[in-house]
Amino acid sequence: MIKILTTGGTIEGIDSVDEDGIKTSNLTIEDLLSNANVDFDYSIESIFRKDSRAIDENDRALLARKIKETKTTKILITHGTFTMEDTAKYIGKLNLGKTIVLVGSFILGTSKNTDAPFNLGFAISSLQFLKPDVYIAMNGQIFQWENVTKNLETNKFEHNA
Repeated sequence: MIKILTTGGTIEGIDSVDEDGIKTSNLTIEDLLSNANVDFDYSIESIFRKDSRAIDENDRALLARKIKETKTTKILITHGTFTMEDTAKYIGKLNLGKTIVLVGSFILGTSKNTDAPFNLGFAISSLQFLKPDVYIAMNGQIFQWENVTKNLETNKFEHNA
């Protein structure tokens, strides 16, 4: 069983935040999984729906509490990329003894050329083989929470130098 905790971000169709609020689409993680015709046991729980730039320490504490409460040891977290590494580090420092993978997308999930389905599938596959720890799975690579940074120039995650 994989527990999927959703927090918003581009992968869930939250495109941006402006003076009018959050711009969203109607895309859900359930839609992506249904379209892929997956065949594994999972449950989805929405923790909150935010652009990751709006996620704060209280949100991370709530997310950590939800992780601790679940009996499942394999947890996937959908998250916006702007602060994904901050959340991974927050959770990683707690040493929860579970396999936790954060995933998102750089291109809105409803866009024709989105990376959302690939990233989601890659993260789910990786989650099933990784040892307990906290990871980021993006664009075909796995990053451990202690060794990741987002390069704002290339818009990609990288291992720390």
